[in-house]
This record gives sequence, C-alpha cells and structure tokens, in this order.
Amino acid sequence: MRVTLKAVIAPDSFKGSLDAAAAAAAIGSGWRAVRPLDEVVLLPQADGGEGTLDAIATAVPGSRLRDAGPVTGPDGRPVEGHWLELPDGTAVVELALSSGLPLMGVPDPLGATTRGLGEVIAAALDAGAAALVIGLGGSASTDGGTGALRALGLELLDAAGSPLADGGGALGRLARVDVSRLRPPPPLGVRLLGDVTAPLLGPAGAAAVFAPQKGASAAEVAALEAGLTRFADVLRGTPVAAARPPQPERIPGAGAAGGTGFGFLALWGAVVEAGSAAIAELTGLAAAAASADAVLTGEGRYDATSSTGKVVGSTLSLVDRAVAAGASARAGVIAGSFASTPVTPAGRAVWSASLVELAGSLEAALDDPARWLYAAGIAAASAWGSTDPDGDSGGD
Repeated sequence: MRVTLKAVIAPDSFKGSLDAAAAAAAIGSGWRAVRPLDEVVLLPQADGGEGTLDAIATAVPGSRLRDAGPVTGPDGRPVEGHWLELPDGTAVVELALSSGLPLMGVPDPLGATTRGLGEVIAAALDAGAAALVIGLGGSASTDGGTGALRALGLELLDAAGSPLADGGGALGRLARVDVSRLRPPPPLGVRLLGDVTAPLLGPAGAAAVFAPQKGASAAEVAALEAGLTRFADVLRGTPVAAARPPQPERIPGAGAAGGTGFGFLALWGAVVEAGSAAIAELTGLAAAAASADAVLTGEGRYDATSSTGKVVGSTLSLVDRAVAAGASARAGVIAGSFASTPVTPAGRAVWSASLVELAGSLEAALDDPARWLYAAGIAAASAWGSTDPDGDSGGD
C-alpha cells in the first residue's frame, strides 16, 4: 500500500499573474491529480504587500471585510478602499490596495501619494478600531508616508507657510510640520508588516533601491532622497518625535513602501516587523510544517531578495527549524523563473520548478499561469512519490 503524505502549499502571490490563494489552489490541484489520497493543506502567504488582507482573512475566523468607500488613489484618481476587522477589534489595512503601483495610470515617482492609505486608516479609526496592522509593500510612491499622515491631520508647510503638494518630490521644500491636528494612534498601538528591511536613507534606502522600480530617473532618485532627508530632519524638531525612538530613519523597515514605515514610526510610534513571519504565525504555517512531508512555497521570481524578508525565504527558514526539531519536512520552491538555485538558510537542498521551463517560454507562462502552476504541482507530487525528491527538480 502506498504511504500517504502531508503536503503544505504556502506560496506568495505571483505578482501580475495570480494571487496567493489562486496559486496555492492550482499547485494543490496538481498535487492531488497525482496523489489523491494525500492530505493537502493550502496556506496562501503574504509579506505585508499584495495579498496581505486575503491571507489574514483566511487565517482568522470571524474576520470581516469593511468598506471604506472611495479613497484617493496614488495618482489622485479614486479607488475603492477596504480594511479588515478582526474579532479582537484590530483593523488590518493593506497599502497596496489603496496606494499600490499597479493602480497608477502612468508612473509618477515624484507626485505619487499614499493619501488613500491614510483615508482607509481614518475610516477604521472612525469605526472604533482598537489596534492597527498596516501591510507595507507594493507602493507607487516615495513620500515617506506623508500622504497617509496628511489624511490623518498632519500639515506640511513650505517657507511661506503654504501647504506642500502631495508626493515625495515636494518634500525638498518642507520648512515646517504642524502636528496639532494629527489624529492619535489607536489605543492598542500600530504594527507595520514590512516586506523589506531597508532603512529610510542611503544607498540601501527607500529612494536609492526602490524608486527606480517606480519609474524614477537618477535625477528623480536624488530629489526623492533629498526630500526624505529633509522630512526626517524637520521631524526631529517636533515634540511628538521626541517621544519616539531616536533616529527612526535607521530602523530596519523604515524604508518600506517608499519610506511609509518611517512616517508611522516617527509620528505614531509604530512597531515594524517582518510581514512574512507575522503572517506565517497567523496562518499556522510553522505548526503545519512541523507535521508535513512536503512544504511548497513560491513567487514570481526567485532571486537574491527572496531571502531578505520575503515569503519564500521565511518559509524555507521555517522548514529548517521544523527539521531541527525532528520533523521530516522537505522544501520545494515553485517560481516563474530563478536567478539562482534555492537552498534553505541551513544549506539543505530544495526541490524546485520553473514555470518558464515547464511552459517553454516566459510568454507562455504568463499567458496561463494557473495551468503551469498545476503542472508544477504534478511535478512536485511525482518527485515526492520517488525515493529522492531532491533529485528530481522538474525545473531550475
């Protein structure tokens, strides 16, 4: 009689193709096509960016999606705002839904704003939220969170006392901030789920690393860096900043979402943490890995950043910890493509499958990602059915 296995399917979204839930379902269906008697557990993941609300809603019984009405999108056009109400009174807000890069009509690295994020947060506070979780990731802007904070009452003024325009490009003219009308944070505090560990400033910061991905030229990157520097300098002189941790711009994660992490660290005393680890905890991924034979994760492209706070790296770390505690789990990574060969942080081999290789081309993989994720699930189940899953890669 064939031994049944437990397979845990825990991918991130395949950005621009499928969300995490759809990706997990396709992989799981492929696995079941080969091994229908196995226990297949679908635990779609997120890292604070796209899919955060969905992952938490799936994991927390009794959570309820709330409507915030039309809010200001990153380019000023209205978008629909939503937040998640948890049974304990916590509100979960996902920046990508109101201020994400895919919402832009055309790139505007200097003018894009996080104002919509603040409007969603205001709706949650108006509804009585006792605590707040903000998923940071996928932002269109590099405004230090000023758009969101302005929607919550912060005023940014130039030397003549006139309000600045929205966007990181205007911050270089900042002379003074007025926090007198800034709403206080909820009584039980604010957690920031970041998808990166970048500080606010410098060569590893919000402008230098991430602004080019949002369409910024070298000159615009320099302008955004100068604006964020000016924002941090001006905030140091405010009484509210004096009550916060010193030099919040240096805290890992301050540079998340175009510096939005910094704004909420400096003015609301938020706490930043790795989004992938927090969501893995909420979804019970560690416990599932401890009793699994296979843990399959995935993302659109596996590269050097995959191990720096992203879902795939976090999941591979969980597998290492499970094995160290005596579990028999082996890891697999399914990605659109691979820039390098995945291994766990402890150096354990990882089974892998590339959708581009399965489909034959990038275009074919993008044209029908669910089909090729299903095929990857078949390949994974076939590999685990052999005596050596690490020896049958099915891809890169």
